[in-house]
Amino acid sequence: MAEAQNSPTLGSARVGAPPSAGSTTAGAIAVAAESTVATRMSAPPSFDVADFPVPHGREEEWRFTPLARLKGLHDGTAVANGTMKAQIDAPEGVTVESVERDDERIGKAGTPVDRVAAQAFSSFAKATVVTVPKETVLAEPIRVALHGEGGTTFGHTVFDIKPFAEAIIVIDHTGDGVRAANVDILVGDGAKVTFVSVQDWDDTAVHTSQHNALIGRDASFKSVVVTFGGDLVRLHPRVTYAGPGGEAEMLGLYFTDAGQHQEHRLLVTHDAPHCKSNVVYKGALQGQDAHAVWIGDVLIEKSAEGTDTYEMNRNLVLTDGARVDSVPNLEIETGEIVGAGHASATGRFDDEQLFYLQARGIPADEARRLVVRGFFAELVQQIGVADIEERLIAKIEAELAAAV
Repeated sequence: MAEAQNSPTLGSARVGAPPSAGSTTAGAIAVAAESTVATRMSAPPSFDVADFPVPHGREEEWRFTPLARLKGLHDGTAVANGTMKAQIDAPEGVTVESVERDDERIGKAGTPVDRVAAQAFSSFAKATVVTVPKETVLAEPIRVALHGEGGTTFGHTVFDIKPFAEAIIVIDHTGDGVRAANVDILVGDGAKVTFVSVQDWDDTAVHTSQHNALIGRDASFKSVVVTFGGDLVRLHPRVTYAGPGGEAEMLGLYFTDAGQHQEHRLLVTHDAPHCKSNVVYKGALQGQDAHAVWIGDVLIEKSAEGTDTYEMNRNLVLTDGARVDSVPNLEIETGEIVGAGHASATGRFDDEQLFYLQARGIPADEARRLVVRGFFAELVQQIGVADIEERLIAKIEAELAAAV
């Protein structure tokens, strides 16, 4: 798999100064680019949908998104007329509340950054707040099952993990419909949180969501985003720090089939000293007009001395007709950092790997499955929930079998 390189910071470099801008094209299947300006937006973050212009597709944050397939989420024509079945399985000691939008915990982790996220904030009836008490260590995950039954729905969920607590959170999306939602994760000082979001929608579903994580002092947060289903999925995982010593790990995997549009737009804002972040997203694509978009933005503010950050995106294109847009962005406002860098690579299936396996008596179809499974295995094994890991491996196998 060839790795795009066009400046000292693209690829595996780690730097202590702002990178130079530029772009590179890898054949006809992918575009990798970078910018010294992270998160160029047409409007500043706001909870008011009126503060965002209706996008036309030429804006930086919308240029990859097929707006017509958003079913009216972007222009205000979508109305809440659908049904979303929700089931929350919470271990003992965890509280689950339904609250009004004036609850002080709503929006504390972050503000909507585009019109769809603001529309979701303005349209939900009541928010759900899940609280893990201080110093509580959960032996079982908090599981949220969301199953769409058609129509358009909006939602807002807050996970409030108090100081020195430890929790695993799993949100599982299935079914059909049009869904716009915001998720806030408040990670208290010294807490440890793993947040898993699985998008296993039916092929006709549309899903947009902004994930906001606010990481406390000396706390650790792991985000795992897994996207398989849906006609269009557009997710915004975002991290900020409430104090020094915080650590964030953002992992993701996606398998994009014919006609699907899967878009992941990440932002890590280092706004506190001596914090760490590590981003690793991997995707595989197959089929005509399969389109994956990965935007990885890291902003190191002047106050964030001692930052250590790295982001990487890898894409494996299995068939002709698929396209990847991979855009790592890195902006550094202080030279007093431990390290910063990013990498982006997209390539076709490695024929040499296939030949190596086939030379040892493994049939071509099985060899192909082994290579793709190995490509994803590193991320799957870090989820930490056995039944989810097994399900994802089985899903990858099913995707590959369907293409044979």
